[in-house]
Order: sequence, then C-alpha cells, then structure tokens
Amino acid sequence: MPIGTPFHPRTAALCASMNWREWSGYFAVSAYEANHEREYNAIRNAAGLIDVSPLFKYRVFGPDATRLVDRVVTRDVPKMAVGQVAYTNWCDGDGKLLDDGTLSRLGPELYRWTAAEPNLRWIRQNARGLEVEIEDVSETLAALALQGPTSREILRSCSEGDVAGLKYFRVMPARIRGIPVEISRTGYTGDLGYEIWVAAEHALALWDALVEAGRAYDLTPTGMLALDVARIEAGLILLDVDYTSARKALIPSQKYSPYEIGLGRLVSLQKAPYVGQAALRREAAAGAPRELVGLDVSWDDVERLYDEAGLAPQLPAVASRVSVPVFRDGVQVGRASSSTWSPTLKKMIALATVARDAAAPGTALQLELTVEHRRREVGVTVAKLPFFDPPRKRA
Repeated sequence: MPIGTPFHPRTAALCASMNWREWSGYFAVSAYEANHEREYNAIRNAAGLIDVSPLFKYRVFGPDATRLVDRVVTRDVPKMAVGQVAYTNWCDGDGKLLDDGTLSRLGPELYRWTAAEPNLRWIRQNARGLEVEIEDVSETLAALALQGPTSREILRSCSEGDVAGLKYFRVMPARIRGIPVEISRTGYTGDLGYEIWVAAEHALALWDALVEAGRAYDLTPTGMLALDVARIEAGLILLDVDYTSARKALIPSQKYSPYEIGLGRLVSLQKAPYVGQAALRREAAAGAPRELVGLDVSWDDVERLYDEAGLAPQLPAVASRVSVPVFRDGVQVGRASSSTWSPTLKKMIALATVARDAAAPGTALQLELTVEHRRREVGVTVAKLPFFDPPRKRA
C-alpha cells in the first residue's frame, strides 16, 4: 500500500477530488480539483507547486565520486562545474537505456543523482574498486517543483540569496524563511521553474512558507494530470510510457538507445570509457533506426470522423499514455506513446517513435484514433520538438 510523502499532511487536506495515484510507493495527487484545468493554467500563467518527493535520490561522495558517475552516465561529468545540473541517461552494455534523470554537482566530489526507478544496485555494482560512498536519500530528502512564470518572484520574496540570478540548470544552497534548502533551476514542465530540495523534517514548514509567499502570485498546488500535459508540450519523455527500461524489456524492439528516444544530444562519445560507450559509437556512426518526434494531429480529420459517427468532436479529458500505431500509406512506421490536447497551442499533439525515414519534420503520416469503438485514422504531421519552448525558461 502506498504511503504519504513528507508533504502528505498538506496535499491530503487540499485534495478535494480524492484523485490519487501511486508513484514509487507513495501517494501522489492526480488532480486537486475535479478537473485539472486550473492547475495546468497555473503552470503556464502563474505558478504550480508539485510534490516530486517520490523521485529516487542518491548522494554520491568520496575521492572517486566523479570517476564513478562518469563511468555510468553518458554525459562528460568531469566537465561539470560545481553548482551545475546535468540532465543525463545511463545504459547497459549494449547501449540501451536503463533510466534517465538529473545529476547535480554539489561539491568537487559530491553529487545528487535522481532517477525514476531504483538504481542503487546498478550504481553500486559499477562502484567496485572505487573509493566512493553511495547513500540512498530517497526517504530523507523531500522535493517540491515550483513551476511557472511567477515562480522566480515567489522565491525572490521569501528566500535568502541570489535566487533571481540562478542560471538555467544550476543549483545553489539557500534559505527559505530560515529553512535550509537547495534550489535548482530545473523542472519537468518546459517552463520557467525551480526544484527545491529539503530535509524531510522541514518539509511541512517549507510548504507553508511557499504557500504564504505565493498567495500574491496565484500559486496553485498542482497534480500529475496537469504535469503530464505540460511535459508533453515540452517534448519530455516518461519512462514506461515513451520508452521501456532495458531491465524490463522482453524483446529487442522494446529496448531503446538514447539516439532513438531524443537523447542523443546527451551522449559524449569521446570521454573516458563508460558503460555502453562502444555500442553507442557504432550506432552514432550507422544512424539510429528510429527517432522520437512530435506529431501535430489534424483537427479537421478528427471532426470528420466524429461527424461520420453522428457525434460532436470530443476532446480527451486527460493526456493519454496509451500506445497507438502510426502509419504511412497503410504501413506501420512507429507508435505514438503520449498524446494530449494542448490548451496553450490549441491543438492535439503527440510524442511518437517512428522509423528514421519517416522522421523528417513536415512528413505526413496517419495516427490510429478510435471513434465510437471503431479504429480509424487521422492525418498527422511530423513536428520538431519541443512543441512549447518559451524564452522565459532560460532567461
């Protein structure tokens, strides 16, 4: 049975919808209200406050901490400065993705490593022979994501230190109303935003401080349904939805390389040897057989199919995580893994993995859409990711 995060006493009191889900053994709010629309609008027009404590979090430290991290992840870790955060992924020996997450360099030989799934055993296996400590702080370290255009002003009003000057993908120690925290300019919404890391015993005090400071800026507690829409707009992938970890894959086609899921930019081929490097070099030279793309769905086609069934067009109530086929002239060339109506862009969009020769922006494809229990097809156009990328995210 799931348990509450350190913020559960506050989130449970606010969750009027009683709409919960399980996330890594914890209760997570799907939507605080009956509909997630207001929470989504907070992310894009004000600020949303999201409990992301269920992330797996590891503290890596010791004389060989950099060597360990660098031999596992695909990024060139020695090039990271203290105070820098890197989005990264790590692979098995065949260059197939195990997981993705963030790596924060908190000191010369001190890192915080986040992951979607348990990775402690894998990290420790690769630490053999190194002078390094790996501590699982998943339960003792809580985290909140403060995301949206007013997030900077909220932090400016309640924190000590130059939070307003914190650069994109950087982290700094700070205090919020006297509470010691670490603030990183990161997030999963594709918007201006921050993640705030705090010892579990100070979690409720931090929540209260942010809610009080955020009243003047329309701060809104936000759940997973709104976050799902925002991350699709931002072209951000989700484990077990947009790709399968190589640990869980049952057949070769269920395994993905970083190049096949839009993470090739995170792969350093020339750095010191790391797990999967040789396989990734071969794939980089030959080219990946499939690619992650965006899809713009033809609303005219959606209206036509519903009209033929005698129905008014229906917008999906929530983002879909159901995989559906993508075709080109009747031949399947891939699958769409995440789709949603974008309230900001006013169109239906999807993330899909398709064959390389069908991945060029502007390519016309077809997407399976079920209307009144019949499987039909709507036209889609391959789009460059991300769909939504406002300048304020990095400014």
